Amino acid sequence: MSYSVEIKKLDLAFGAVKVLQELDLNIHEGEFLVLLGSSGCGKSTLLNCIAGLLEVTDGQIHIKGQNVTWAEPSERGIGMVFQSYALYPQMTVRGNLSFGLKNAKLPKAEIEERVARAAGILQIEALLDRKPGALSGGQRQRVAIGRALVRDVDVFLFDEPLSNLDAKLRVDLRVELKRLHNQLQNTMIYVTHDQVEAMTLADRIAVMKGGAIMQLGSPDEIYNRPRNLYVADFIGSPSMNFLEGQFADGSFRIDDMAMPMTGYEYVEGQPSNRAAVIGIRPEHVVTGELVGNAPLQYTVDVDLVEPMGSDTLIYAKLGQHGFRIRMDGQAIVKAGEALAIGIDPARASLFDKASENRI
Repeated sequence: MSYSVEIKKLDLAFGAVKVLQELDLNIHEGEFLVLLGSSGCGKSTLLNCIAGLLEVTDGQIHIKGQNVTWAEPSERGIGMVFQSYALYPQMTVRGNLSFGLKNAKLPKAEIEERVARAAGILQIEALLDRKPGALSGGQRQRVAIGRALVRDVDVFLFDEPLSNLDAKLRVDLRVELKRLHNQLQNTMIYVTHDQVEAMTLADRIAVMKGGAIMQLGSPDEIYNRPRNLYVADFIGSPSMNFLEGQFADGSFRIDDMAMPMTGYEYVEGQPSNRAAVIGIRPEHVVTGELVGNAPLQYTVDVDLVEPMGSDTLIYAKLGQHGFRIRMDGQAIVKAGEALAIGIDPARASLFDKASENRI
């Protein structure tokens, strides 16, 4: 399989502060890859290195098979969309879209063709003669995307392009970005701290922390088989329930409860009895009529109920441990009630407490 972008042993340091360390990442041709992580994890820094906006300390960056580690941004065959729209306020939308092409001295007919094509794809034909001040936030972001689109490049870089928009507009533009990728099939690298954006847009997600990639995989892999406690905690809203106990003889034991762990067995060279952490997603806990079919059944004490419309979030106590449950929005539960729940250990994740890695 051919790679559109290859990052090899990339280092970046600001003085004594190491931001990226020996980072390796291969991005497939036509892939939508999301760099996901909290503020300060290095995701935007990595994107800026790919774009050529930051000079790396060591390592190499290849785009379409060419070593561009020291190439100027204009020579890398990339189009970038920033968090801020960065539009020229004195120019019309048409002027903003065509400005870079005019500087590149493209023929007038080709410029008009590219602008018309980008405007058609983004459905902004009616806005071409307006100035940015007369546009909404969503319209401005479409223009910013269009400015990258007219360059007709192989790789698009997005640095949190939706973070300045309101919630509904973010959803609308997220759908449009997905549709745009399906239509163009260009390689797209997208930075965000929003896990919903990552899960819905990505072919693969690179979850980052401290300048390193914690896990690289499909949304399904990241969600169902997190490699470590950090990824498990970061993905999911609300995040996993974590309970500390002992893993021994194929069972996770906590207080007076024993949970047989299907698929988790003793591995040669690893201790058979060790401190462990089990992770159970709130949406994987069943209630009501489904409890009778669950392999493990418990009763929790309800502390707090958060109705959220489409679903209801329950804060409860499992023994002495805090425990969250996501229920259907029509569920009627009150604080102080005892609630029967069911858990399928096959859907749980088990981590070694010392290393925090998945067992």
